[in-house]
Amino acid sequence: MSAELPTYRKTLAALPKEDYLFGPSPIQFLPNLTKALGGEVKIYAKREDCNSGLAYGGNKVRKLEYLVADAKAKGCETLVSVGGVQSNHTRAVTAVAVASGLKSVTVQEKWVPIDPPLYAETGNILLSRLMGGDVRLNQETFHIGHKAATEAAFRDVEAKGEKPYYIPAGASDHPLGGMGFVNLMLEVAEQEQSLGVYFDTIIVCSVTGSSHAGTLAGAVLEGKGRKVIGIDASGKPEATKDQVARIARDTVARLDPEAVVPDEVIVLDERFHAGIYGIPDEETIAAMKLAAQTDALITDPVYEGKSMAGMIQLVKEGSIKPGSNVLYLHLGGQPALNAYSSYFPVGK
Repeated sequence: MSAELPTYRKTLAALPKEDYLFGPSPIQFLPNLTKALGGEVKIYAKREDCNSGLAYGGNKVRKLEYLVADAKAKGCETLVSVGGVQSNHTRAVTAVAVASGLKSVTVQEKWVPIDPPLYAETGNILLSRLMGGDVRLNQETFHIGHKAATEAAFRDVEAKGEKPYYIPAGASDHPLGGMGFVNLMLEVAEQEQSLGVYFDTIIVCSVTGSSHAGTLAGAVLEGKGRKVIGIDASGKPEATKDQVARIARDTVARLDPEAVVPDEVIVLDERFHAGIYGIPDEETIAAMKLAAQTDALITDPVYEGKSMAGMIQLVKEGSIKPGSNVLYLHLGGQPALNAYSSYFPVGK
């Protein structure tokens, strides 16, 4: 007789959810990166960048499975959201809208104070336009909170007689924002059984916070004691850590009111954000090159390049102990690479 599912799993399974993923995203051992970092810490990647056929997938598509189900249940017709010019999130919002027969309005703000060639014409924003999204550029700068321009877009949709559904930046600060990554942790537990490995440490990039928070919530709820380390890429780590804590605790409370997220498990390493959101430094670029030139693992300069730099340093300095099995959550982001080509000059 099989054991009864824990409360959080029953609650999660009861939530309405769309089906945008191929299935569990694959876990890949990275033998050459493992060797390059001394061979005593085994490094694996959970390939969220390969999770869906919708416009290159990524972590936001996983999160949006829950939010779009909620939008459809409420009879909404247009998804309204916000991000930077090269936002992976707004590209994902546009993609899931197309796949679901909905419309999308995305506000694309000047979150990154640079203007390299074709920055607003290529990469993610090109894909959103190709998919027919209503893309609206403005000059508001970066912060992870709710934005005035998104409110204006929401009201504009209402004025046209349509019913909008608001999705905050990164699909994060939303009652369902952490659920997708609690589900990811259930996938990891099943994959560990088939792989014959236990991942004692998980590395995840953190900006708007719900990928980190959902992963942390899933780890707390499963109760195995694994460590989740967020690597800040926002350049505003205090705001990001506060949001991670709030989303993680809200997610856990919704899934199991008796569970608790203690302060000490909320870990955000703020050494690798290069001082600012969206701009890489030499350490970011070096990490991207090492991952690419060892296991052909392609990362981006905004998110995963910075979390890769963090993981590399944590292994080198011994903060991740020899004998550990590390699971690096590759959240996606590669479509932005073309917009950053000037950071990779030919011959350098």
